Amino acid sequence: MGAREWLEVRERLVRDRERFGRIADAYYANMTRVAGTPLLGRDAWTPDAPVPLERVRLEWTEHAPPPAVTGPGRGLPEGFADYAGAVGALAAPKVFENRPAYRLLAVGLRGDPVLRFGRARYFDAVNVGEAAAHELAEGGRALRERVGDPRDLARRPALMAVTTLTVTVSGTYVLHWRDPAKVAHAGGLHQVMPVGVFQQATDERADLDLWWNITREYGEEFLGTGEDYTRADDRFTAFRRDWDAARERGDVRPYCLGLGVDPLTFAVDLLTVTVVGDAAFAALFGGLVAENDEGRVSLAAFDGSVPEPMQPAGAAALRLAWRHRRALGVSPARSA
Repeated sequence: MGAREWLEVRERLVRDRERFGRIADAYYANMTRVAGTPLLGRDAWTPDAPVPLERVRLEWTEHAPPPAVTGPGRGLPEGFADYAGAVGALAAPKVFENRPAYRLLAVGLRGDPVLRFGRARYFDAVNVGEAAAHELAEGGRALRERVGDPRDLARRPALMAVTTLTVTVSGTYVLHWRDPAKVAHAGGLHQVMPVGVFQQATDERADLDLWWNITREYGEEFLGTGEDYTRADDRFTAFRRDWDAARERGDVRPYCLGLGVDPLTFAVDLLTVTVVGDAAFAALFGGLVAENDEGRVSLAAFDGSVPEPMQPAGAAALRLAWRHRRALGVSPARSA
């Protein structure tokens, strides 16, 4: 395949990602969905009630078996060995780096909640998930058929993102529109915020911590702080101090709601919600940016509705939080 032809398909995928998402959704029509959304799930992945984040136990596997599928066997432009290489050279978004990440190996979120991880890199998932979405935009399904059930975490490198709905006690949440010119995944769709791939910042084992990952994403996406944690950032340091103190006081309460897989790209999302007291929200995020490195930021009413078009993980997080709003202590937004 020539580079120009490949680019035309890539642009079609970026331009009409919602439509291709619906096509992929129909392909898995018989699979369990999370909260009535296109997100694919299993019963063991969705707890009956919100789980306080500190109850979710993380385990590490030093030597995990390699995945069965690591990328497309064909359909790449000439001169490229993998899909990420083609994206990086021909259609790179603003944020596109092959950073170390954690590969999700096993999930159980009922009873004793646990997530098990091994090593991976960001492009491992791009080479399968985005490649399968690209192939679908071209009219093919060979890679998708090789992957089989997207919920089978052993079949491919399954990298997990942490999708966090940030909602105030009085019923306002933070909404994000992902700019396709800036991101490689889910461009053109709405999403809750913050969202970030679960990956290390500086230390593989010390950074295997959901709260630390979420805290970093708040700094980056809400306040515009940098991603270089090897150097002191006074603004982020102050935020982290106040953020942790607010959690200790109960003004910030994080919960896990479930986990699911996007049918188009096989992206895996841990669905979480952070409930923030109104005064704490104003104090912590008075400098909330209107635009960040991945798109536009706004505030929306928590009223049971889901903006369109929206990434399946964000839609699922909103619906689960709405279902559990009383347990979370969140009031629906009042009508104007």
